[in-house]
Amino acid sequence: MANVTFKGNPMTLTGKELKVGDQAPDFKVLNTSLEEVNLSDYEGKRKLISVIPSIDTGVCSTQTKTFNERAAGVDNVEVLTISNDLPFAQKRWTADEGLENAVTLSDHRDLSFGENYGVVMEELRLLARSVFILDENNKVVYVEYVPEGTDHPNYDKAIEALQSM
Repeated sequence: MANVTFKGNPMTLTGKELKVGDQAPDFKVLNTSLEEVNLSDYEGKRKLISVIPSIDTGVCSTQTKTFNERAAGVDNVEVLTISNDLPFAQKRWTADEGLENAVTLSDHRDLSFGENYGVVMEELRLLARSVFILDENNKVVYVEYVPEGTDHPNYDKAIEALQSM
């Protein structure tokens, strides 16, 4: 498993760590209207999945804005931001930030995404900061498990991977 810390403290990640070349597993999360969403709902699109501990923190907010802005010019891409925040908090954040079209999804109920992608920080019941890029057939083409949960992901590498598909 990836070695991840949060504020310098080692975290235990549960679930299966994904690697480039893996077939991305399905997941079940909630959108801001409390409707179930699955990976299959984005079939035929490239996906940039931005995983954050909480939308209400500075780094998470910046990560969400940055990926939505930088991926906007890439064809056939859906940017999905997934956290364990309640859908109500995600909806408030997108409205407050003027990003109503940003897709924020909540894994709070089942931890389905977190377990299937190996990003549940057992000690905090939050998702570890990470990035997954999937092609149109849900093959993993880029993975980053950010080593320190309060650090930013490598935006440039992720966007390069997305553009090179």
